[in-house]
Amino acid sequence: MNGNAGGEGGMMMEEEEAKMNNQREALQRKKNAILVDGVILNGPVADAKAGEKFVEEASKIIMEEVIKKAADVTEKVCEWHPPEKLKTLLDLELKDTGETHQRLLQFCQDIIRFSVKTNHPRFFNQLYAGIDYYSLAARFITEALNPSVYTYEVSPVFLLVEEAVLKKMIEFIGWEEGDGIFNPGGSVSNMYAMNLARYRYCPDIKERGLSGMPRLVVFTSEECHYSVKKAASFLGIGTQNVYFVKSDERGKMIPEELEKQVQRARKEGSAPFFVSATAGTTVLGAFDPLDEIADICEKHDLWLHVDASWGGSALLSRKHRKLLQGIHRANSVAWNPHKMLMAGIQCCALLVKDSSDLLKRCYSANASYLFQQDKFYDVSYDTGDKSIQCSRRADAFKFWMTWKALGTTGLEERVNRALALARYLVDEIKKREGFQLLLEPEYANICFWYIPPSLRNMEKGQEFWEKLNHVAPIIKERMMKKGSMMLGYQPHRGKVNFFRQVIISPQVSREDMDFLLDEIDSLGKDL
Repeated sequence: MNGNAGGEGGMMMEEEEAKMNNQREALQRKKNAILVDGVILNGPVADAKAGEKFVEEASKIIMEEVIKKAADVTEKVCEWHPPEKLKTLLDLELKDTGETHQRLLQFCQDIIRFSVKTNHPRFFNQLYAGIDYYSLAARFITEALNPSVYTYEVSPVFLLVEEAVLKKMIEFIGWEEGDGIFNPGGSVSNMYAMNLARYRYCPDIKERGLSGMPRLVVFTSEECHYSVKKAASFLGIGTQNVYFVKSDERGKMIPEELEKQVQRARKEGSAPFFVSATAGTTVLGAFDPLDEIADICEKHDLWLHVDASWGGSALLSRKHRKLLQGIHRANSVAWNPHKMLMAGIQCCALLVKDSSDLLKRCYSANASYLFQQDKFYDVSYDTGDKSIQCSRRADAFKFWMTWKALGTTGLEERVNRALALARYLVDEIKKREGFQLLLEPEYANICFWYIPPSLRNMEKGQEFWEKLNHVAPIIKERMMKKGSMMLGYQPHRGKVNFFRQVIISPQVSREDMDFLLDEIDSLGKDL
């Protein structure tokens, strides 16, 4: 207690001394003041020394409270409070006057304390998890440098990094050449692809708009990511013109059903132009049969996009890349290294099999204040006009740093280990009473029910399923309030609520898989 009091007293004295120094400097400036509209323009106003000190102290908190605790399973995944209670625990009000640095550091502590620890080994809730230290260091660098990746003159290093990363990703897809851009999310990549396909189908739309365009139709599976529907809405294609193709019991698009839907659209007088297949669906982790879908797309001259936001990282594994057999036949691919490869949110690439500058022709606006053609260097490196954004983060750098640190072999091992742990969990589920798989997984998504003792001898009729539907939400509430782990659940295609376990982080161990099942049983056996 005394040591803490002494430390706090010392910091307060330092702040007082800094304040006095600032006042003395302010008085000196006033003596030689140049005023414009009542504002003193002499010297910098910001206190660099104080700012540096704050960053240094905040960095220590981040190191101690986030990074060093990231792999500690004894820490809570979350300290749960409902919204109204959390508002009382956090000082969220923005005031007319600034706070002291000591108070700001306390805010940092509070924000970390009450946030979900997504880097915790027992955070299984989403399609991202864990902490990659190399990516994290890269994020610190980009946050400090604050670059915007649109022209070589302001972002020379990060444009070259992005070029190198895109080239390597294109190589793993199996294309001899291609183009690409990093985007803020796989949803945006899917929208980019749909718009790019529409531009190729009817280039006049860029200038003339939707007026006079035919009724365009998009095809995707029942298991697709919801961003495909959102993209159709955003682009003015219309959600009614998204034809959902039936999937089989494993969640894979049925090619014969795609053919039927294309024929239907043609008979209706519509203009089919785009097929979005999925490599790694969100819930079941299913991979569409890309070769068969590509055959249909080639037959009807349709743009084939593969949403491999989740499953694309399997391309780095020689053992598991067969899941994406045929992806080299796609016109475009969405791939998110921030998921399985842990590059840090967000890190998402759209890759295009094209060498004709299609991306730039589709999206460019030729802003004369940014993309001057008479610059003193090779302006082909000013790639920002390929994006709908102006300011754009250096997201590729995070992935580049991780790839540099681990090498392709290390990234491959990361994928292989995650899928090996998934296989271990599946085998354990099969052994344990009260646990039931929905289906055999082919990726890192393990979907299962927990059946409490009270339901185990009940006939599996309507009453059974109605009662089982309430089990997962109650267990989820209990685990979050306890802070022991986080695991997602959902109903899906007529099936009542079940758990979806996703394995990503190399910090996750076999013991964590055992804990997962033990904890579910402990939290739910009284239901």
